[in-house]
Amino acid sequence: MAECCKTNNNKKTGFLSGILWGILPHSFCIAFMVFSAMGAATGALFFQKFLIIPYFFQFLIAFSFLLATISAFIYLKKMGNFSIAGAKNSWKYLTILYAVTIMVNLLMFYVIFPATANIGVAKAGSLQLGNISYVTLAVDLPCSGHASLINSEVMKISGVTNVKFRMPNFFDIYFDSNKTSVDNILSADIFKTFKAALK
Repeated sequence: MAECCKTNNNKKTGFLSGILWGILPHSFCIAFMVFSAMGAATGALFFQKFLIIPYFFQFLIAFSFLLATISAFIYLKKMGNFSIAGAKNSWKYLTILYAVTIMVNLLMFYVIFPATANIGVAKAGSLQLGNISYVTLAVDLPCSGHASLINSEVMKISGVTNVKFRMPNFFDIYFDSNKTSVDNILSADIFKTFKAALK
């Protein structure tokens, strides 16, 4: 095979592997949002059990880099470059693999999850005025992927009409002051796991 073809194939393989290992740690958040949007309560509840673990995603991200490293080892072994010199010769592949893994994680954290966290949150009639008040909470989030979980749980509180997530960890909560209060919102079970405070 020509050297140019090997280089192009290496770049493609490294790029695709990077995407895979970058998306993997966020699969639980993605599944939770999909099942929630579909109204599949059982599926959403299953993935919620994992999302409720505060540092679950830090573990998964570390695991994704471990898998990327194992993938790199397998690639180097297959190419007959399993050595420091071989790694130097395959620096383009390795750079693409890890760079794409990092970029996909950043894209999920700072673009995808914040953009999708507030989709379909507001209850019908929530724009009506009257006794609607709002409070902003700063929540101890492990990552922005948990924002959908927070929104979902807060919307279950009677009297809450809307929740808006703002980066990095702020939630604007709109509620009917005749039906609930700030203290009642702060006492929600979700905030026993993810600590919240008034901003």
